[in-house]
Amino acid sequence: MYNPKSSEAEEFICHNEVLASLQFAEENKDNVEVVDKILKKARLKKGLTHREAAVLLDCTIPEKVQEIYQLAREIKQDYYGNRIVLFAPLYLSNYCVNGCVYCPYHFVNKHIPRIKLTQEQIRRETEALQDMGHKRIAIEAGEDPVNNPIEYILDSIKTIYSVKHKNGSIRRVNVNIAATTIENYKKLHDAGIGTYILFQETYNKETYERLHPTGPKHNYKYHTEAMDRAMQAGIDDVSLGVLFGLELYRYEFSALLMHAEHLEAAYGVGPHAISVPRIKKADDIDPSAFDNGIDDDIFAKIVACIRIAVPYTGMIISTRESAECRKRLLELGVSQISGGSKTSVGGYFNPAPEDDNSAQFDVSDRRPLDDVIKWLIELGYLPSFCTSCYRQGRTGDRFMEICKSQQIHNYCQPNAVMTLKEYLEDYASDATKAAGEKLLPFEIDKITDETIRTKVVENLNKIHNGERDFKF
Repeated sequence: MYNPKSSEAEEFICHNEVLASLQFAEENKDNVEVVDKILKKARLKKGLTHREAAVLLDCTIPEKVQEIYQLAREIKQDYYGNRIVLFAPLYLSNYCVNGCVYCPYHFVNKHIPRIKLTQEQIRRETEALQDMGHKRIAIEAGEDPVNNPIEYILDSIKTIYSVKHKNGSIRRVNVNIAATTIENYKKLHDAGIGTYILFQETYNKETYERLHPTGPKHNYKYHTEAMDRAMQAGIDDVSLGVLFGLELYRYEFSALLMHAEHLEAAYGVGPHAISVPRIKKADDIDPSAFDNGIDDDIFAKIVACIRIAVPYTGMIISTRESAECRKRLLELGVSQISGGSKTSVGGYFNPAPEDDNSAQFDVSDRRPLDDVIKWLIELGYLPSFCTSCYRQGRTGDRFMEICKSQQIHNYCQPNAVMTLKEYLEDYASDATKAAGEKLLPFEIDKITDETIRTKVVENLNKIHNGERDFKF
């Protein structure tokens, strides 16, 4: 039976409920009365149920589809403004004992070079990321209890936080590692991580077990219930995601929203962020071998409908996607993007050659971070390196309270302005700096509180004179 409050994976992600939702959407996708009723609720900007969102995703009435896109734009602006948070992945090790058929790190792949960074190499990678201007990273590692134990991850986090290179520092370390125990999640919490990230890949249990034939990840229940254990361990910022292309996108869409509803129902805190990657080519992985790929139009509609259904959550698009695709999705709901990313182990300090086969997936947007920053500014966005909420204790229900009330602008806007100023002073090219300095006055004027606005201007002068890390 479907029970969003249950701690059992097959009850909060109930297969029959997903199928019933898809049937409901199919039956009502062109029912103007039903669609209008859902849109009326959506305009309250408080979210939708997975069934309601499924109807919008399936809707084919042209004028209603345009209403969906316009509403997604409005909700994105209301909750996140024009701010776009920047981050980068940092791959620590590609040793892995799992047999995931969509990932080149699977243990059967015997020709991929296996690499595990030492703490000194991690230090060099961190310095290279800081020299780009990054303040927020997501560490990644394959699942291997021998080569990548939790102690290695904890040591790596400590190393990353300890590096202060020139004016740089990594102020938030998010962690994307395999499902683990409550005890280990407590250790990650105590290490000061930001968000715990874990992609489901697919919520369809039968498909999941077929795509994960061997290794610890084969256990659907253990993997799907990982966020519950993380929450129970005190990690209240978690990030969900599926890998579109492995299963029917309509199934994944509904199940992903059910997972978000479960976290809300069971813990009072939905996902801090949702990622929507599509399967991409990698060493021995051919995306065409999977027959559930989605085109850019469907992808855009998925993003728009997630933004409407879960208005409070951050949405993430990585460099898997092209600049053109990312531009479209930024408008419809995406609030975080990676920039200048390397998906190979050790790829920042010592960039891999073009024929390197050690990357987890091919990067489509290969532009340096500075080019991405300039591009965002030219598109009318405010690039942000802010990490203040995490460091000020505005996480979990505290963050959601101010986000859902749309008060987050009072913190994020001034912090975004100040962190962009840091980037412009320390890392920007002349062209990017000129574009950024031209943008700043307009963004300062958006700060409605006069006291905060005055303080921001004072801090910008201090940043120009060499001080760093101001935050609200």
